[in-house]
Amino acid sequence: MQRRRLGRTGYTVSEIGFGAWGIGATMWRGVTDDVGMKAVHEALDLGMDFLDTALAYGDGHSEELLARVLAERGGRDRVVIATKIPPKDSVWPAQATTPLGKAFPGPWIEECVESSLRHLRVEALQIEQLHVWHDAWLDDPAWDDTRATMERLKEKGRVLHWGVSINSHTPETALRLLRDPIMETVQLIYNIYDRSPERELFELARRNDVGVIVRVPLDEGGLTGAIGPSTEFPEGDWRQRYFRGSRKEEAGKRAAALVPLLGKEAKTLTELALRFCLSRSEVSTVIPGMRRPEHARANAGISDGHALSPALLELLAEHAWDKDWYAG
Repeated sequence: MQRRRLGRTGYTVSEIGFGAWGIGATMWRGVTDDVGMKAVHEALDLGMDFLDTALAYGDGHSEELLARVLAERGGRDRVVIATKIPPKDSVWPAQATTPLGKAFPGPWIEECVESSLRHLRVEALQIEQLHVWHDAWLDDPAWDDTRATMERLKEKGRVLHWGVSINSHTPETALRLLRDPIMETVQLIYNIYDRSPERELFELARRNDVGVIVRVPLDEGGLTGAIGPSTEFPEGDWRQRYFRGSRKEEAGKRAAALVPLLGKEAKTLTELALRFCLSRSEVSTVIPGMRRPEHARANAGISDGHALSPALLELLAEHAWDKDWYAG
């Protein structure tokens, strides 16, 4: 497993990390806790030491499962865990017109930090992220109190490093925040289809030494080639909405158009998608969702230090796709 610096946090982490949304058990269905925990064990055995979770993933269930796995392993693993504070109003994505006090008031931040500490069974959160953001909030008078709370939690040793997770496909909504020294990491969507971080955010992250955590590298499964018109999801699974209507057919066509690019540099669509993300030097770690041990094995094997060639990257640029299936 190859490793990369996580910005100026002082951490060096596995370039393939474990995305733990899927083991939260509420929005992703069809996998038991036992299988999900086996996936975490497999990932750790294969050298993944960056685990990304959130308080909103099953109301802390994902955090609790990670803690159970680490307890079973007797504390012998060196890991970095990143978690997130949900907006108090439960509105995703963040709206510029929403008062900051409804999303991230100081007391709410403290309450969420303490909840995550209990779930994870730790004394300090290594990386705590705001789960949504909009730069309009920097002009809200409540920002001074919110930021002071974040500083106080860091001074008390309850949070070691702060970051932000940018919702949907809008990295431009956090460019001002990332200039604030309190923010040391940024989590964002980046994949073959969504190239938006390349416009400004990657350069800003490089200048300010901000660690970049890439999520949704497989477009919620669309870039694996496994989604098509006949695909069915378990009842209650959130992907029923994400891939509703004709979207499954469209996802299948887009993925099929990438198949001719497979070969020596990438043998599967999953490998192509992950190598694409890792070909950017600004990226610290990529966190595909993993719910089964076989997911961990397939993803870990891609970390071998080989980036895609400039020629293949140029061909992939033709497959950029401007969409937002989270909205509506």
